[in-house]
Amino acid sequence: MTLLGVASLAALLVLLLGLAFSGSSRELAVGTRIAGVDVGGLTEAQAVVALDSQFGALADDPVAFSAGQRSFSFAATQLGVRPDWRGAVAAAAQSGAGFGPFRGFRRLRTRFFGAEVLPRTGVSDAALEFALDKMSATVDQEPVSAALARRGLTVRVVPGRSGRALDREASAEVVVRALAALERSGGLTPLPVTAATPPVTAVMLEPVARRARVALSAPVVLKGAGHRWRLSRGQVASMLTLPRKGSRTLEVAGPGASAYFRGLGRLVGKPPRNASWAVSGESVRVVPSRVGVALNVPRSAEALLRAATSPTNRVAALSISRASPERTTREAVAMGIDRRMSAYKTYNSGTTDRITNLRLGVGFLDDTLVAPGGTFSLNQAIGERTLERGFRPAPVIIGTEYEEEVGGGTSQVATTVFNAAWEAGLRITERNPHSLYISRYQLGRDATVYWPSLDLKFVNDTPHWVLVKGAAEWDGIRVSIYGGESRRVESSPGTMEVTGKVPVEKVDDPELLVGKTVVEASGTAPTRTSVTRTVYAADGSLLRTETWATSYKGETRVVHVGTKPKPAKPTPKDPKAPPDDPRGPPSPGESAPPAGNG
Repeated sequence: MTLLGVASLAALLVLLLGLAFSGSSRELAVGTRIAGVDVGGLTEAQAVVALDSQFGALADDPVAFSAGQRSFSFAATQLGVRPDWRGAVAAAAQSGAGFGPFRGFRRLRTRFFGAEVLPRTGVSDAALEFALDKMSATVDQEPVSAALARRGLTVRVVPGRSGRALDREASAEVVVRALAALERSGGLTPLPVTAATPPVTAVMLEPVARRARVALSAPVVLKGAGHRWRLSRGQVASMLTLPRKGSRTLEVAGPGASAYFRGLGRLVGKPPRNASWAVSGESVRVVPSRVGVALNVPRSAEALLRAATSPTNRVAALSISRASPERTTREAVAMGIDRRMSAYKTYNSGTTDRITNLRLGVGFLDDTLVAPGGTFSLNQAIGERTLERGFRPAPVIIGTEYEEEVGGGTSQVATTVFNAAWEAGLRITERNPHSLYISRYQLGRDATVYWPSLDLKFVNDTPHWVLVKGAAEWDGIRVSIYGGESRRVESSPGTMEVTGKVPVEKVDDPELLVGKTVVEASGTAPTRTSVTRTVYAADGSLLRTETWATSYKGETRVVHVGTKPKPAKPTPKDPKAPPDDPRGPPSPGESAPPAGNG
């Protein structure tokens, strides 16, 4: 046989072998496995049904997982795990597909070597994250850094502790793969957990511990400002902050150090003094500022630590710094406050508690500065009226009724400030009158405030700063405004107009006889007032003319009306009737004696 004949025979045999194992194109190749299940010889539809059925029987069965010392269990339905059987079957069919003999050779290889296809698996991301969070919350353990601890004057190193953390990404793969499997192992499926090393170990803190022991080995001397102070070992210990919570730093800090340096600062320091103003009547002068000195605590603490951790040189020099005032004399002069613009006084009225509130109010607003173009707010200057700040309950007007509230009387402070700003010619931007007319105040020139909704505000519309001074005098309170510009203010005396009838409230009184009335409160009629202010600049030019109209509600006239019935009148006696027997009616069985003397 020729060589060509041999080749032809071999080709024919190969072709016949391919055809022999080509099988049906509608069936999966023998040896095909999907997720560990043999689906060879099945059609694609049969394989999908078989796989889906087998997975459905297991979908509700939980799989147990272990992480650290804890165990957890989840079912495929809980996490929304769903393998793509149709896609996996299609991929398996494609691997065994082809024309005639070529398909046979592919399937021959699958028959002898097998072909494993793993399906793509879908999962609910939210459910999976929830499961991972649940496991992490119990498995994860933060590492604890080593620290230094002191007992008395002895310092020791407290070892740290390693931590652990669930490897979330790798664990997610393990969980999904286990829940998508068509076989259950029955045991615990371990999840990957990684170890976490503490940031600071005991070895790292050994040098710091040696420094701390040196610091507590002997006293330390501080010197400065011509004095020397000796710190005992116990005092040094109370000021030394040891490393903890991942720190590797030894510091002179903490409550003990703060308290010591605060007291030392009072001894060696001299606080700066801001420039201020001294007023007397209409005159005002600038009180010069003063530069002070202060203990530089951070630098002094560093010097103390260097000395304490030195085995030989245990003397630390204090650091003293220059302390500048916030407002210098030059700055105060440049603010242009050189004259009194106005002053206004109101007199004490009401209870002792109310007068206390007046004095507190003017005390809090005293020395308030208002920049050119700035706004004075009485609520901001005085602050919230609370018991903790010393304010007391006193009468206030709410609507048309008098009630007790903390800070009652502050409205008199507002009235005093309002009139001072009025007389100074400053622009008043917020003023709220009382709801009832109060005769002790100038007509139409009262003001009320209420934290935080009602305020009194004026704008400094002069080119210079304005200083508001408040003073409590023996018989009242005074508010003065100082600045750099004199204005002339002309005010009308105001008008008063009754706008309605006195409101009447009748109260039934069972103690009064019908027809009787008693007036408990006389009441007042509602009124309306108006007052005009004209403001002129120092050169006589007109700045503004404004009319302020105020309406006051009437106070209720309270009348008690009797509802008690009047006593009944006695029945008139018949003049022809015999007189009554003084002995009374006869006893039973007796007859009455005849009338007359007998």
